Amino acid sequence: MSDQDEAGADAPDPGHARDDRGDDDGRGDRTDAHDRGERSDRGGRGGRGGRGDRNDRGDRNDRGDRDDRDGERGDGAGEQPREPNVFAAADRGPLAGGDTGGAATARRALRTWASGAGDRHTHVQGDGAFFEGNQFFSVYGFGDSSRFVRGPVPPETLAHLAQVYCEIAGYQRMKERLRDHRVLVLCGEPGSGRKATALALLDEVTGGKVFRLDPRHGVDEITGEALQEGGGHLMELLTEDVGTEGDPRTRSGPGDGAGGTRRPAARLSELHLDRFGELLRSRDAYGIVLVESGEPADRLLRGRYGTYCAPPPADEVLRRHLRERLRGEPAEALGAARALAARPDVVRALGLEELRPREAARLADHLARHWRGEMTDEQLLAECAGFVAAQAREWFAGADRPGVLPEALPALNAGAFRIAVAVFDGSAYSLAAEAAELLAWELAVTLDPEQAPGRRLFGAHAEHRPMRARAVLEDGELDLGPAKVPVRAVRFRGEALAAAVLGEIWHGYHNARGPVARWLRALCDDPRAEVWVRASVAAGVLCSWDWIHGFRELIVPLAVTDAPVTRLAAATALAESARDPRIRPAVASVLKDWAVSGDSTLVGTALLAHGFVLAAGDVPGSLDALARVVRTCGPADGDVLVPASFSVTRLLASGEPEPVLRRLHQWLEDGRINLANLVHLAVISALGTRTTHLWGLREVPELDEHAARPLLVALLATRPALAPELARLLRHTLATARSGEAALEALGGLLRRAAKDPEALGHVCAFLPRLAVERRDRDRLRGLLNELVRDRDRPLDRSAARRMWDAVTEGANR
Repeated sequence: MSDQDEAGADAPDPGHARDDRGDDDGRGDRTDAHDRGERSDRGGRGGRGGRGDRNDRGDRNDRGDRDDRDGERGDGAGEQPREPNVFAAADRGPLAGGDTGGAATARRALRTWASGAGDRHTHVQGDGAFFEGNQFFSVYGFGDSSRFVRGPVPPETLAHLAQVYCEIAGYQRMKERLRDHRVLVLCGEPGSGRKATALALLDEVTGGKVFRLDPRHGVDEITGEALQEGGGHLMELLTEDVGTEGDPRTRSGPGDGAGGTRRPAARLSELHLDRFGELLRSRDAYGIVLVESGEPADRLLRGRYGTYCAPPPADEVLRRHLRERLRGEPAEALGAARALAARPDVVRALGLEELRPREAARLADHLARHWRGEMTDEQLLAECAGFVAAQAREWFAGADRPGVLPEALPALNAGAFRIAVAVFDGSAYSLAAEAAELLAWELAVTLDPEQAPGRRLFGAHAEHRPMRARAVLEDGELDLGPAKVPVRAVRFRGEALAAAVLGEIWHGYHNARGPVARWLRALCDDPRAEVWVRASVAAGVLCSWDWIHGFRELIVPLAVTDAPVTRLAAATALAESARDPRIRPAVASVLKDWAVSGDSTLVGTALLAHGFVLAAGDVPGSLDALARVVRTCGPADGDVLVPASFSVTRLLASGEPEPVLRRLHQWLEDGRINLANLVHLAVISALGTRTTHLWGLREVPELDEHAARPLLVALLATRPALAPELARLLRHTLATARSGEAALEALGGLLRRAAKDPEALGHVCAFLPRLAVERRDRDRLRGLLNELVRDRDRPLDRSAARRMWDAVTEGANR
């Protein structure tokens, strides 16, 4: 029968139904093997003694005859393999069908660490002062005296405030409520301008008679003698005085020292504020209480006295401070300074979306000094880069003081959440919140091993918790590869905050490294790509900052486990560490040692790491490293061939596919069966693996719109000139007996996907004639199409099948 007759004939009788593995992610039945809510100590799993629990892998059945490298060369269609079929699960990947990459996750993680990761110097002020709102305030220590202290606010401070204060929305209403109730509770974040607003209000209603009250005491302890007749009183409560997340059972009472007595913490209530208001009214005085945003503030905002203190516009605060600092300068000075603040390199150095009032005041001082020639551009950028470092230092300085778990738990929870947001910046809030709980547990048991911490069920609300991390909740999407799902995402309000937070923890507090390392290792054991990819990238960054410590504490425990996902996480961390040119030689040395170690887990991890290119420096170097290991393995050694083929496929998606294709042809021509098997496995992987699962730490923007499609389709769409080389490789794989069945099954999955995707169908139909050059090729493809169309459970769309059938027929005319 002629090809023309074949094209017009109806499909033959249906064959056996085919299970389309190519259309199955293999993730539906996977569950988390660990109970994340009540964890046991995981430090032992990935610790230095982790090797003791592994089975001995030194004896491989096929490793004994390594010198037989030039054995059977036959790759023909009629060859029958003598070894076990390594292609039985060729399209499953190193995670047995799970999500092996997570392209969008890796890209977001890279953006997280791209800002500020290289600058690991902490920048602090040396004058012992800090900005609050629009003002400078000095930090003074308190002794052990139980006497209630009241101190006047200097007139010059109030005079300066009157010059620079920016009235916030709702200021006039606050003033009316203060006059009516005599007491007002301002809720907001430190640095948001609460103190400046409180001082401005009290200054206005009292004519400048403003006092600050001792913060060591609660509102319930204030007496009439502690209040100034006709004065305004400002009191900033510690979070434990109002009831906090973690609900501490005790707090230091007045005069408590290292071994002092303790009493139950009082929760600030309407009753306390009613009493305080009556005391103030009896003295014709006024009072403002400052409370940090969170659960207590949320409760007080629903009462008579609470009001939210929104930060003023940062631009206006900056303008007012610049006007004050540039007084006496030429008229153009103000405009030049504001233009400098908007310069892109200055904005990047700051790394913050919007400055808080105290930061705007600091920036105004730097800009004024720059205008007067007292600061160079380099010095200005260095000072601006210190803003996020100062924020991170403020967050963690003495966070666990006084070291008793009930009292330290709220601060540990807040610190753990900030670290979790640093790792999951831009990801789902639920993932960051759960990771924060796990880290808080690690921190708590490190601080007090004898006491097991619990979890509050209804602590800080999700709307308020991000405020303590200078973060925001927003609607977003999570790329799962096959689909994008809506999520409630959390992110820092500043690109440089993530690196600053982990840098502060890693470099500033050695004792925090242990619980953070255990936490990251546990996250790397999570099968969800959005979790383990984030954790492994963060682990790699930490290792690049301190290789000698991070390698042993983070990477080695992951590399020697039996779980494939943790070994891939170790490979990802190694590749991310190699991004630093100073660390790259150390990573290359480790991979070289692991590749010849004889330990299958280390060999596999080394092979996976070479799929990221970074360790070897370029694609040819990575391919050389993979080939050196594969040449010494057996032809059916899945422990080597599967991770090696996955890395080859990843390199094919790395943005430089041309050298990869040339090398694959060279390996086929080499004649060694193990190298040929590597080629066939890589080709099958390209047929069935979604592109998003192959991207790693190298961004390939042109593949963005093809993330959910198989790699072969993505390459045909973005690099059509590669079609002849891809067709040659696929024809060889289909014609080889030991790989043909698996390749045909993977091709069937690709055709099923293409039938549901009009754009992909066009690329596939243009490619099929290159696969149908010979009569036996056309017979093979037509048989596959008949089988797919006549599948009783999932029949292939007939119109799409007809287009594919016609495309196969065109192959006869090539």
